[in-house]
Amino acid sequence: MLLQQNWVSPHWAWQSLGKSFLLFVFFMLQTADLEARRGHQFVWKTGHWGRCVGDCGSGGTRSRAVWCTHTEGWTSHHANCDQKEKPESQRRCFKVCDWHLELFEWEVSGWGTCVPGGEAGACVTAQHGLQRRSARCLQKLNRSTVASEICEHLAPRPPLEQACLVPCPRDCVVSDFSAWSQCGGGCTRTMRHRTRAVVAPPLYGGAPCPNLTESRLCEMAACPLGEEEHTYSLKVGPWGECRLPHHEDVSMAGRAVLDFGADSGEPSVSWLEGHKAHHHAREVQVGYQSRPVRCVRSDGKNVVLSLCVQDAIPLTFKSCVIAKDCETSEWSAWSACSQTCSWGELAPGFRSRRRGVQSVAVGTGKLCPELEEREACSAGGRELLQPCPRFSWRTSEWKACQVSLLLDQQDPRHHKHAGLCGGGIQTREVYCVQITVEVEMHRLKEVSRPVDGKFCLGPAPSASQLCNLPCPSECEVSAWSVWGPCLPENCQDHQGRRGFRMRQRHVIMDPVGPSAGCPHLVESIPCEDPACYEWIISEGICVTDHGECGLGNRILKTVCKNKKGEEVPHHLCSEYPRPEVMACEIPCATDCVISEWSQWSPCSHSCSSKNAEGSQSRSRSILALPAEGGKACPPDRVLQEHRACNDHPCVHFYWETSPWSSCSEDALIALNTTFSWSGEATCGVGIQTRKVSCMKSSSGHVTPKRCPDSTRPETARPCVLLCKKDCIVTPFSEWTRCPTTCQPGNATAVKQSRYRIIIQDAANGGHACPDTLYEERECEDIPICPVYRWKTHRWSHCILVPDSVRQGVLGYNEACGHGLQSRAVTCLSETNESADVTECLRWAGPMPPLVQECLVPCKDDCTFTPWSKFTACSFDCESTKTRRRSLTGRSRKRDKCQNTEVYPQVETELCPCEVFTSQPHGNWSDCIIGGGKSEPQSGMRSHGDTKECGEGIRLRAIACYDKTGRLVDPSHCSSSGGGCFLDGRCLNKSESFLGNEDQDGGGMLLLWIDALDVTRSWFKVSSRFGHGRAGYIEESCTVPCPFDCKLSDWSTWTPCSSSCGTGVKVRSKWLKEKPYNGGRPCPKLDLKNQVYEAVPCYTECNQYSWVVEPWSPCKINSEQNSLHCGEGIQTRKVRCVSTAEDHRGETVPNALCNQAEIPEEVQKCSLYCPSECAVSDWGQWSTCPQVCDPNVVQTRTRQVLRSSVNTKPCPEDSQVKPCILNQNCFQYQYNLTDWSTCQLSENATCGRGVRRRLLSCVRSDGRTVSARHCQQRRLEKPTEMSSECLVGCVVDCRLSAWSAWSQCSQTCGAGGQMVRGRAVLLQAAGEGRPCPAQLAQHRSCPVKPCYGWRLGPWSPCRLQGGQCGDGLQVRNLTCVVHDASVSATAKPVENALCAELPLKETVLQLPCSVPCPGDCHLTEWSEWSSCELTCIEGRSFETTGRQARSRAFVGQSPESPESCSGQVVETRPCSGGKCYDYLWKTSLWRDNVRTVWCQRSDGINVTVTSFPGGCALQTKPAEVRHCSPACRKPFSYCTQRGVCGCERGYTEIMRSNGFLDYCMKVPGLEDKKADVKTIAGKNKPVNSKMHDIFKGWSIQPFNPDGKLKMWVYGVSASGFLIIAFLIFTSFLMCKKSKQHQSTPPQQKPLTLAYDGDIDM
Repeated sequence: MLLQQNWVSPHWAWQSLGKSFLLFVFFMLQTADLEARRGHQFVWKTGHWGRCVGDCGSGGTRSRAVWCTHTEGWTSHHANCDQKEKPESQRRCFKVCDWHLELFEWEVSGWGTCVPGGEAGACVTAQHGLQRRSARCLQKLNRSTVASEICEHLAPRPPLEQACLVPCPRDCVVSDFSAWSQCGGGCTRTMRHRTRAVVAPPLYGGAPCPNLTESRLCEMAACPLGEEEHTYSLKVGPWGECRLPHHEDVSMAGRAVLDFGADSGEPSVSWLEGHKAHHHAREVQVGYQSRPVRCVRSDGKNVVLSLCVQDAIPLTFKSCVIAKDCETSEWSAWSACSQTCSWGELAPGFRSRRRGVQSVAVGTGKLCPELEEREACSAGGRELLQPCPRFSWRTSEWKACQVSLLLDQQDPRHHKHAGLCGGGIQTREVYCVQITVEVEMHRLKEVSRPVDGKFCLGPAPSASQLCNLPCPSECEVSAWSVWGPCLPENCQDHQGRRGFRMRQRHVIMDPVGPSAGCPHLVESIPCEDPACYEWIISEGICVTDHGECGLGNRILKTVCKNKKGEEVPHHLCSEYPRPEVMACEIPCATDCVISEWSQWSPCSHSCSSKNAEGSQSRSRSILALPAEGGKACPPDRVLQEHRACNDHPCVHFYWETSPWSSCSEDALIALNTTFSWSGEATCGVGIQTRKVSCMKSSSGHVTPKRCPDSTRPETARPCVLLCKKDCIVTPFSEWTRCPTTCQPGNATAVKQSRYRIIIQDAANGGHACPDTLYEERECEDIPICPVYRWKTHRWSHCILVPDSVRQGVLGYNEACGHGLQSRAVTCLSETNESADVTECLRWAGPMPPLVQECLVPCKDDCTFTPWSKFTACSFDCESTKTRRRSLTGRSRKRDKCQNTEVYPQVETELCPCEVFTSQPHGNWSDCIIGGGKSEPQSGMRSHGDTKECGEGIRLRAIACYDKTGRLVDPSHCSSSGGGCFLDGRCLNKSESFLGNEDQDGGGMLLLWIDALDVTRSWFKVSSRFGHGRAGYIEESCTVPCPFDCKLSDWSTWTPCSSSCGTGVKVRSKWLKEKPYNGGRPCPKLDLKNQVYEAVPCYTECNQYSWVVEPWSPCKINSEQNSLHCGEGIQTRKVRCVSTAEDHRGETVPNALCNQAEIPEEVQKCSLYCPSECAVSDWGQWSTCPQVCDPNVVQTRTRQVLRSSVNTKPCPEDSQVKPCILNQNCFQYQYNLTDWSTCQLSENATCGRGVRRRLLSCVRSDGRTVSARHCQQRRLEKPTEMSSECLVGCVVDCRLSAWSAWSQCSQTCGAGGQMVRGRAVLLQAAGEGRPCPAQLAQHRSCPVKPCYGWRLGPWSPCRLQGGQCGDGLQVRNLTCVVHDASVSATAKPVENALCAELPLKETVLQLPCSVPCPGDCHLTEWSEWSSCELTCIEGRSFETTGRQARSRAFVGQSPESPESCSGQVVETRPCSGGKCYDYLWKTSLWRDNVRTVWCQRSDGINVTVTSFPGGCALQTKPAEVRHCSPACRKPFSYCTQRGVCGCERGYTEIMRSNGFLDYCMKVPGLEDKKADVKTIAGKNKPVNSKMHDIFKGWSIQPFNPDGKLKMWVYGVSASGFLIIAFLIFTSFLMCKKSKQHQSTPPQQKPLTLAYDGDIDM
């Protein structure tokens, strides 16, 4: 047990430990999890931002997915990540919409330089590279950068990289050297040089240009010692720095202290020590500057000054102004950011700061920098800013449709037409409103106050559209039905015995229009004995009383029916006697047989009156004669019966109604109000009433008892009450802004205005619209520009160079000459109080000069009094003005001062001339229609169409010149006090003229009175010159008005082409006026210049019908038949009558009835003889089935009326025939015509209309029959017989009024343009006149003079007394006037006319130098080389070429030639360049030597340094010829091909390898070179005697040069002559032998057929 316990205890212990271990592990895992969280092992991850959704603009939002992940990559719950670091999942964005295409665009920079790529290798023509550029998205309004995704939504980002070619490096190309310069004479050692110029600069890393100059020593004999020939030059150095005098020069040094804040009259001049002066910031200090002067020998060595100075030493000192830079104050603080609201990323704000001027620049000091700085800014926390207002287009409701607006384009006299309808135009107001976005609520808050339309950047909604005004149409009703039976008012009321007969018609088409109504639809006639019901009788067979013939009874069948034909119970007819039997008779064999009664004929009258009553008749005829003993036939009078018909009076009655009244409130009816913005508002139910009265057709109103109450129309009905619509107007717009910039004090008053817009007109009794829609008032508190001025004080005395400086120079001991004087300049306000300098610089222009040159005359100088004033000028243009001065002091006694050519004492100038000439300038303007009317001011709202054609004016600018040809203001040539003539002369204000007011008030007729010219020239000066026409001449012009094609009105419709069924009716228009000047074209016309319109029509087939009278008795030919029985003929009358309601029964011409259906007027008949079997007439044929089948037959029968006495059988009593199609059997179908053209109302020209098609019944044989045939067969009838259609309106383009003329594109000069424009309000539609291409008109601006500063050419280098050394180049600054044209010639004018000085950087003097003998100097610039393009394989690589010029250093001293190295090369781009080739050129060989050079394709020889940069050295031709192996054979030499050849008179014998073996002498040509090469020559000749014998005289026909020898030509000529002689001799011999032959006897002709044998 102990052992067991010992073993069990460890087991239990392990279990306990295991549980504890598991708990420990779980605890550790939890701790690790917590530590993992604390160790940021969970992080936030985000997806990509989605697309921007929401409203257009900055109100959009975009979102992205955000989730929590472990660092190992698996996704976890959001709670495991730090919530404080959670990224945003939604942000605001700018939603891009389609109309933003007009707001944003990509801006791309230019392509950068091409960077070569890939492995570097030998460059042949070019190498591949890559070039880049940048692109950014811009807002067009202010060119600010926005987010790129905005533009990416509108257009893909432009490519930013592209492949390119980099041309191979091109070395510098220079020209050939010039010729060597000449050497100097004598024995002095001199240098000569030659130079060359740069033809093409180095490009793309090419080698730089080589040295452009070469020098060499002249070869001359050395001069003996001491006998050198030299020249001497006075060399002046540069002026030194301006400095103040030293301490010992205190007595003469001076400075003028300027006090800008003082208001004193004179500047204080203090003589203070220069080195002890405590300088003030606003003082001008005058010092001095000096320069060295040396004497230089021609070899460059300095020598004593006396060798150069012959007269006085040049000036070595002068007064100057101590330079002081402009001093400014510190920058002010930055202004607030201009951005006060948040536009997202669209537009940054700006801020600025300023600084003032404390002291201006003096002397050569630095000028003042910019005084204002601007920079983009962000207002800090942009999210804290309120959103910027957004703007959107709004529209008023559409106004009523106006047909007149459309007809105005075609016929301005449309107001003569009443009831216009159809297509028209309706307009509405389009305006821009401001919308703000409430960020918290994310909703729009609309503000309906209108603002300037420029804020709404999207496309504006249309302000006009086509519309349709329904045309009023009359009610269409059917024809009257037949009169009904006499009915009581009420069949239920048995007491009333009042009855009426009625007829009806129904509405075919409802009327359109507010006042249109239908006529009455029921008419009635009072009648007696009205009956609601009646017995309908059908006869049975006749039953005899005794036997088979004789008297009997016919049993009747009766049915009770109402007046509608419906069967009703019998008791309803109980009050009427019910017939049951009717007597009848069957003829016996010997009786007379009479036919049945015929149908009653049509009634002769439709109604009864005092003079006419309706009647109708029927008849029967004798069919068989009686036999003896039989019943006799009745007399003729019994065979006919007559009765009255249509006995009702011709007067009928009907109810007439007045139009319905307007809808009014009814206290008994009320409904809740419903509102709908798009439709009409309904505010309840009202009532409408009308009057109802009984009318008699002939006499008007009668008592209501005459009309049936059952058909009385209602007198009241409910209606819908429309809500009252008050007029809705927008609030007034903001007042237009008054000027924020200051205005001059004498400026005219500026007004501001505001307006409001009607967006809903009043209706249904609502409040009316206000009268005032536009207001204006004068601006208040407009800032007046401050007035500042410069005040200049008196000049100080002239300050010279100090005596200590001057006395050190020989000849300058006297205190006289040129110096400087200064003055104070102060800034004063309008109240003459001291002001800051900055204000005057801003408002009063540049500061007047502070220093000027002055002259203190020396004792030997000529002194004069000041110039007097110029004398007065007369009005004569040829007059002059003079001024004078006189000598003073000792100068009056000096002879040199008396020389008036050097010292003039009188100056004469021409007086200003007030005669001006004008010249037309530029082209005539467009023809301005309505030019005389006042033009709308900018910003004014204009309505209505503008006149497009007719009389107008066109303007042409004039340029006005004074007598000297200088351009002046055009007002001088078109002032109110004068005028210009047709020849260009102008009056001035002082010249008199005779004037009469023109009749039309448009100007004044002026008469020029010229003493030299007796002719009088009248001209017209526009009185409008003072109102915008100054500077113009004008003439009348005409813009031809377009005239449309004009057609007549439609003719009346022709009658229908068919009298039965469907046909066509036609109407036409004919041409009245052809179109011209771009009018609307005519439709397609026929040869008669007519246009037709055809529509289908339908004529009822039973409008006219044949009416037959009863057949006459059968007439038997008594001459052939004594019994008066048997066969005979009978006749009847046939006439055509009308079946129309109004003319029913009236006889009409037979031609109106269908001639194919005319009944027979004569027919055979039989009058049965006594004792014969008598039969009735044939009955009707039975009908065939609808589907004709020949196997089916139709039958007809007749009855035996009397049996025969004898056994003779009766004739047949039945007949049959098959149903054959189109013979006795027909099929029927409906036939539809095509749709007619769209038919409009008479008062409409376009819009909605109706098109119709007609229905007819057509028989299978193609014949049109009455529609009842198809109706009886109940054929399917098409339902849609009419439909709405649309006739497109022909709309001319509608334009707005012309805007005001813009400002001139140039402030002065010729070529300026003013423009005005108009906009398209309604595009053309149909065949209307299209919008003109010219939506803008231009006119030249008046040619105002342009004043500007012109820089003169640089003067030669001025040394001021020296012969070489340092000096100054100066150029003048002149105020000139010109007209800004390319070929303008500028003429100098007074400097006061040029307001501002030129740019601060303009330099008027430059240091320069003139080389002394022995000095290095630069040559003059070479000419610009021709423009050369960079080309690859002959094609230009760039559009811009390069050209260069150069100058080289030239040395004159042989001692130090290396000191003159260097050169200057300038390049510039150029246009119009060419591609050039470089080719090697060679001269002719001379002694195996020739010259080789490189030449450009334009003929310029260049120097080759390397390639590329000229000709390729690899292809350079050889300059010396060398043969290898050398030509050592006798009589051999080296040829041009580089091979050995033989001399003249020898021929080459070559080896098989092509080299020369030896030279063989040509036999007989010892003195000539043999060029004949024979095949045998390849082998050595055989040494034989034959060869030696014949080698001297062998015949050779060719010369060594390959040409035929002369003897060959001689032999050929001799042979030709011999042949010609032989032919001539033979001819003579043959001719002589023929003359001796006898004449052969005459034989008969023999005709043979040629069989092809040659012998024949």
